[in-house]
Amino acid sequence: MRKPLIAGNWKMHKTVSETLAYLRRFRELVAGVEDREIMIAPPFTALYMAGQELAGSHIRLGAQNAHWAESGAFTGEISPLMLKECGVTYVILGHSERRHIFGETDEMIRQRLSGVLSAGLKPILCVGETLEEREAGRTMEVLETQVRSALSGFSAAELQGLVIAYEPVWAIGTGRTATPETAQEAHAYIRGLLGDLFGKDRAAEVRILYGGSVKPENIASLMAQPDVDGALVGGASLDPETFARIVKYG
Repeated sequence: MRKPLIAGNWKMHKTVSETLAYLRRFRELVAGVEDREIMIAPPFTALYMAGQELAGSHIRLGAQNAHWAESGAFTGEISPLMLKECGVTYVILGHSERRHIFGETDEMIRQRLSGVLSAGLKPILCVGETLEEREAGRTMEVLETQVRSALSGFSAAELQGLVIAYEPVWAIGTGRTATPETAQEAHAYIRGLLGDLFGKDRAAEVRILYGGSVKPENIASLMAQPDVDGALVGGASLDPETFARIVKYG
């Protein structure tokens, strides 16, 4: 049985003081929610403080990206070891904004995933198609390319803890959400790809999250799908009351 994971990606929002106020309120709101995993990924500047605030709680700390090297001349980057020291458990990799705004390639994302795994952190690998790719009937082709490229060269044992997030780019921050049936179709296809790569038993263990305009109003119908194991929530995770409602779906 795959334990649901509800993850909040704050992107470039919230100062350190705002993060502290949020976490103190949010912890109250989700106290006692133990049957699903909760993760919050604040900006890098707030990670250390957030790690201190969440220590001993059931809320996991996430980071929004990571370099593949432990250290080096990589101005503006942050290493997996630095994240681990802050108390980070999960690292989001390959988010569509990293791919499409900052030009991260499939190979760069594979390298970042390797670095995260080497540090003992858990990657949340994001994959998904643009509107143009969907309208051209290329959704599954894009998903296959992104999944196979990122996971190339890894064994099933090396990928323990891997989470995949399906985030149709056309649904991120637009208010447009994939229907539960559309999400299920993509998730089932991704799980099939994992089965081809690592075997059905291993594929059955991997959690696949949906990301794209997730709200309190649609989370339950998405989570009712057999291959939807959680959500990667953007804008709706910025308000503690709203995010708590998503976490406590059902």
